[in-house]
Amino acid sequence: GKGNNLTEFDYPAGLVVDSFSTVYVADSHNHRMMRWPEEATQGNIIVGGNGQGNQSNQLNSPMGLSIDQNGSLYVVDDNNHRVQRFSMKESIDSFYSIDVNEE
Repeated sequence: GKGNNLTEFDYPAGLVVDSFSTVYVADSHNHRMMRWPEEATQGNIIVGGNGQGNQSNQLNSPMGLSIDQNGSLYVVDDNNHRVQRFSMKESIDSFYSIDVNEE
């Protein structure tokens, strides 16, 4: 349903499933990325969830995501005009940000 609990989304805007059947969701209006391991009854927040913003631990309407073969998570942080890369092999706190502001 719609909401911000760990069993809810508010405008899910992207979904990826990895090779371990873990589901990742861009929960746009909750400004967070959620991870749902196979058989889980609730998700967990892996990026964002600290309110709307532009700090490294915040997102502003994430609209898409992708996981590469090296285990990095790429997040399209729409209203911050950036793409962030998070290493999931190490800590989810380690990130790389690419600004994509229009000129």
